[in-house]
Amino acid sequence: MKRLLYTALTLLTLAGAVRAQDNGLPEQLAKLMHSENIITRFYVDAVNEKEVVEAGIRAMLKELDPHSTYSTPEEVKSLNEAMQGNFEGIGIQFNIVEDTLYVIQTTLNGPSEKAGIMPGDRIVSVNDTTIAGVKMSRGDIMKRLRGPKGSTVKVNVVRNGVPQQLVFTLTRDKIATYSVDAAYMVDKKNGYIHINSFGATTHQEFVTKLDSLKKQGMKNLILDLQGNGGGFLQAAVDIANEFLNPNDLIVYTEGRVFLRTDYTAAGGGRFTKGNVAVIVDETSASASEILAGAIQDWDRGVVVGRRSFGKGLVQRAFTLPDGAMIRLTVSRYYTPTGRNIQKPYGDSISYGNDLMERYNHGELTSADSIHFPDSLKFTTIRMGRTVYGGGGIMPDYFVPLDTNKYTKYHRAIVNRGTMLQVTLRYLDRNRDKLTKEYRNIDEFAERFVVDEELLGSLRAAAEKDSITPAGGEEEYQRSLPMLSLQLKALLARDIWNTSEYMQIFNSEDENFKKALELVQTRDMNAVLRKEKKK
Repeated sequence: MKRLLYTALTLLTLAGAVRAQDNGLPEQLAKLMHSENIITRFYVDAVNEKEVVEAGIRAMLKELDPHSTYSTPEEVKSLNEAMQGNFEGIGIQFNIVEDTLYVIQTTLNGPSEKAGIMPGDRIVSVNDTTIAGVKMSRGDIMKRLRGPKGSTVKVNVVRNGVPQQLVFTLTRDKIATYSVDAAYMVDKKNGYIHINSFGATTHQEFVTKLDSLKKQGMKNLILDLQGNGGGFLQAAVDIANEFLNPNDLIVYTEGRVFLRTDYTAAGGGRFTKGNVAVIVDETSASASEILAGAIQDWDRGVVVGRRSFGKGLVQRAFTLPDGAMIRLTVSRYYTPTGRNIQKPYGDSISYGNDLMERYNHGELTSADSIHFPDSLKFTTIRMGRTVYGGGGIMPDYFVPLDTNKYTKYHRAIVNRGTMLQVTLRYLDRNRDKLTKEYRNIDEFAERFVVDEELLGSLRAAAEKDSITPAGGEEEYQRSLPMLSLQLKALLARDIWNTSEYMQIFNSEDENFKKALELVQTRDMNAVLRKEKKK
């Protein structure tokens, strides 16, 4: 009897698949539906059909390339917030130290600033739910603080020097997020801008910062794309337009279904004259490489740093009925000279470990270890310099990673969050003193010194976190310059903002120093001609 029942169920399932084919579904799609039907009907345990289908989608995409991905509706919402340049919440930057939320900065004209919440405040409860000392995750805290525009949230705050808790009722609002997170004048003629990603508002943010620096007398620009993993292609195109002449090709895309599309400069760029140095590193990817590649191919400026990530694939978003999304690679992009800079991928290639392999092969520390075949050789448009495709943008001026100062001990302290916690505790005790003594970043940069007491606090906190220098005192001493620099930079960031952090950090950064040296030359073409002869 059981065998007859099983046979009947199987026939019904097969009949469903046949009907799917009769209704015009392709054979392979009918096969996929049939397989899912068998799993959900006959598997030994109850099956979560949603999870099985999502796992199947991810598995299919994994067969294609490393950048075709599936996102759940929740992941899509988070991604859109990051890319659209805003979210709805109370407008604070914060960090968690010893299970306590410390406010680092409040958003200008945001709900928290308007209500009177200040940097250094500790939020201990949200809507009468305690969040301090209960090991609540950062994600859970953010869910409680964020919410629809116009909704209210009550927060209890502990403030130094105030004996009782302060209670604020905040009305949530749209909060801007910034992808152009740092900009300042290095000196009277040279400006600096750092872009951390390419989103919907990046071009307008860039234009605002660029115009501000020009009003301050900027003649030359250092454009920092280190750590920028990319984003919207159009944002990179719009920014490239600010540097190039009308009708200059910026990038083109081409795929099997989506035929060649050219993106050219529209003209009216705000910075078509003046020296430009673009800084990239091994984590600069996608839209960063489009922008750097266009400037390099047109000989508009010099590229400084280390070979970029190597992502030359273009994804298009396809929204599913439940709000989930597939980002599918539909074409490749090519720089103006025709370079596709996508690095190799496939079953026999460890794509995810590429950066570690570069380090192990010595590429990050020596330009001599980098070799390109002649088949990847291209020629720049105006000056005929040699550039290479395949595997990222190779800079015109290579700057090696200094492994002596970036020790394992230093990396462990940063990765565990120990340095951040020590900085916040120090600032919690000394904020009033520091803001009175140093009226601006220039005074702070010139006179503030990370003393033995602060370094001792860091070393003690590291030991508490079971972090000790494997190389003993020698490794500790080698780590000190970078530890001191980052402590000072983090203090500057938390007193002012990211621009001030970068101003301190860049003072000892070799990529920045080389870029500044190059943009200060009177004749950038002479710099490029010199590079051509190498």
